[in-house]
Amino acid sequence: MDQFTINLIFVGGSFLLYIAIAIWARAGTTAEFYAANRGVHPVLNGMATAADWMSAASFISMAGLIAFVGYGNSTYLMGWTGGYVLLALLLAPYLRKFGRFTVPDFIGDRFYSRTARMVAVAALLIISLTYVIGQMTGAGVAFSRFLEVDATTGLLIASAVVFVYAVLGGMKGITYTQVAQYVVLIIAYTIPAIFISMQLTGNPVPQLGLFSTHTESGLPLLTKLDQVLVELGFQDYTGHHGSTLNMVLFTLSLMVGTAGLPHVIIRFFTVPKVSDARRSAGWALVFIALLYTVAPAVGSMARLNIINTIYPAGTAAEAIEYESRPDWMRNWEQTGLLAFEDLNGDGRIQYYNATNEEFATTAAERGWEGNEVVTFNQDILVLANPEIAQLPAWVLGLIAAGGLAAALSTAAGLLLAISSAVSHDLIKSTFKPDISEKGELLAARFSMAAAIVLATWLGLNPPGFAAQTVALAFGLAASSLFPAIMMGIFSKKMNARGAIVGMLVGLVTTCIYIFTYLGWFFIPETNMLENVAENWLFGISPLSFGAVGAMLNFIAAYLVLSMTKPAPDRIQELVEGIRVPRGAGSAVHIAH
Repeated sequence: MDQFTINLIFVGGSFLLYIAIAIWARAGTTAEFYAANRGVHPVLNGMATAADWMSAASFISMAGLIAFVGYGNSTYLMGWTGGYVLLALLLAPYLRKFGRFTVPDFIGDRFYSRTARMVAVAALLIISLTYVIGQMTGAGVAFSRFLEVDATTGLLIASAVVFVYAVLGGMKGITYTQVAQYVVLIIAYTIPAIFISMQLTGNPVPQLGLFSTHTESGLPLLTKLDQVLVELGFQDYTGHHGSTLNMVLFTLSLMVGTAGLPHVIIRFFTVPKVSDARRSAGWALVFIALLYTVAPAVGSMARLNIINTIYPAGTAAEAIEYESRPDWMRNWEQTGLLAFEDLNGDGRIQYYNATNEEFATTAAERGWEGNEVVTFNQDILVLANPEIAQLPAWVLGLIAAGGLAAALSTAAGLLLAISSAVSHDLIKSTFKPDISEKGELLAARFSMAAAIVLATWLGLNPPGFAAQTVALAFGLAASSLFPAIMMGIFSKKMNARGAIVGMLVGLVTTCIYIFTYLGWFFIPETNMLENVAENWLFGISPLSFGAVGAMLNFIAAYLVLSMTKPAPDRIQELVEGIRVPRGAGSAVHIAH
């Protein structure tokens, strides 16, 4: 059986499973569409939350980010995981106790203001649309290689699948589909890692293999990786070479951005009780850790495998001949995500750091005229890993299904957050309060369909910055929604004016900073991010500015509060009720 057929079986089988689940769990009421009728078991909700959370960025991109930078990009692990802990401990139980369907619903009722609700809806739409572009792009990358179609066709297929199970099932269908998607993606991620860890270290546990001895050289794996990178003019893998300020701010931005992501927050509205929200958060951390602790090993081992592929003799002077390059390189060249150019005409592939001035003399002595791996899209690393390590064909089919499951699970959660904001917060709560249950459900499905069409169009025509990293979406969530939610729970005197001004200040300043300095770090011609720190205010990267925006949000809100009246007594009593542990089995409801 050829590789294409195997890929088709794995991917097609997983898609049929998702659609079958959606038909079985189709939503019949708005409560089922928005919150799965609040009847999801904590363990299943934890698994669905993990799938919702572990997007294409986690499955496809994170290991690549770590592989090509090393320790410096551990910020993604620390920020995303730390942010989830923050969400689980400080926000999820209290939001569940409030008893609403959406984040704008909470903000609108807590701050007794239609304007606050509208600002929250605007922030949610900007965040979710920015984020969903990356998921659609990731699905296109996976399809273009494994189903041998162009990225546009792949994106349209992925959109059609999401359309069926998201529009039909709403939160209820998405929840149980995400449970299946988690099982697919975690198996797809860990099995290749186990194989590769065994090959390189003899240890079947990737997390332990990362710190084990490299079998061939007898050196610790990370020491060997440091050695080969330095020999090629790259920075050592385990050292810290960037700005400590940016590292701290970026980690903080990812943390508070994670805690403010609406599509993750709404998952905690689906469990029966407040105590179940805490339990599902704990289970989600366990399920997330299964992938996040493997990612550093996958990145490190893949980077070493790539170098060993190009320099199989173990010496930097003997690169492979271009005509003898392995099949995995030829396969990925066809996608345009990997490319070589014989700059010195010797028929070989030289891979080294051509920007390292200190290494230039060594490169010249060897007759090298530049890095001949002219394109290596980091997003292909996890998907190409089984091929690089020459694993069985069925593992490639599994990784294809896993990459698509990761992209589709998060895309569905984001699209639900978008459609719920439109149908519930705009139509039901603002413009047409007398709409019937049937009418609202129909509006929710139409909103979902429209969101999918828009997301597909953006995926086909992605703004460069959004396609590069979802970190920008985290920065926007950090600067707008997170402070408002925190103040809504823990500052009973915070009033509507303070919350509105805070959200606007945080969102607008972050957007202005990102778009002002966008041209300084994104180079369209190379499709790469460039760190030109001297052009940033105080050396703060646009990707790290979300933390600053969050601080400005808090400052602006409290300044306005100091000049205006605090929240009404009934709202302060409501906040006290949310924070009191008693009544963990019930939720607080207030009239609009």
